[in-house]
Amino acid sequence: MKLIIRDVQKADAQGIMDILNPIIEGGLYTILDSTFSLEEEEQFIQDFPKRGVFNVASNAEKSTIVGFQNVEPFATYTHAFDHVGIIGTYVDGSYRRQGIASSLFNATFELAKSKGYEKLFAYVRDDNKNALATYLKHGFEVIGVAKKHAKINGKYIDEVLIEKWL
Repeated sequence: MKLIIRDVQKADAQGIMDILNPIIEGGLYTILDSTFSLEEEEQFIQDFPKRGVFNVASNAEKSTIVGFQNVEPFATYTHAFDHVGIIGTYVDGSYRRQGIASSLFNATFELAKSKGYEKLFAYVRDDNKNALATYLKHGFEVIGVAKKHAKINGKYIDEVLIEKWL
């Protein structure tokens, strides 16, 4: 598969929803617990922070979105965290293990550095071993575990805190 990594466009909202909403509905890989409408996703893209990074991976042959990754400022209430970004990574279930995440990480790391980020931070569900392994493969380190940090459908979920210096 020929993959194109590029900046998100508002027209990508449906493709992003086609990846994200089934993951949310499955309840296994994210702490997000409510699906998004097309309007909500378009608004999210439109309002995405200028200093953020929002890359999509597109299957060039089919012109479909097969994954996406974004980095948002850790906090906007102080400049003390301007060097830290929160990263999220999502790949379509039928396209996993094909190098999409690796391609996204490579592009995102480079762009994040150019925008002044020095460190990326993420929370990964403790029961999402594949995601954790992917992040660790790309240089992230575990820095702790937040016990019972999320509660979805009455079940507590620990979250692993990870970071990577760029």
